[in-house]
Amino acid sequence: VQLQASGGGLVQAGGSLRLSCAASGRTFSNYAMGWFRQAPGKEREFVAAIAWRGVWTYYQHSVQGRFTISRDDAKNAVFLLMNSLSPEDTAVYYCAAARTWPYNRPMTQNDPDYWGQGTQVTVSS
Repeated sequence: VQLQASGGGLVQAGGSLRLSCAASGRTFSNYAMGWFRQAPGKEREFVAAIAWRGVWTYYQHSVQGRFTISRDDAKNAVFLLMNSLSPEDTAVYYCAAARTWPYNRPMTQNDPDYWGQGTQVTVSS
């Protein structure tokens, strides 16, 4: 599976962005998908994940209620709608695909089998 993230950019605090991740391969629906982010000087952290066929989602506490992860298996794509953005959300955002993920916990760095390149999100105050 190859992943291509897009949709990042510069937005003012309080604004919204929608990230997309396009996946290649015919087995996309077999993978749980996740979004991670890495801010300058910080470790990469989990943001959100969605299980196979979208039957379950999991969010980092700080984005709960503001971010929404979704997927369209017909289009081999996963999305991250980010509302009420704050400067603390500034980071490079990565999408990832995991063949196995026990969806009762956050997706960890070790779960994904594939990673996409990052897309920069910058939120100005």
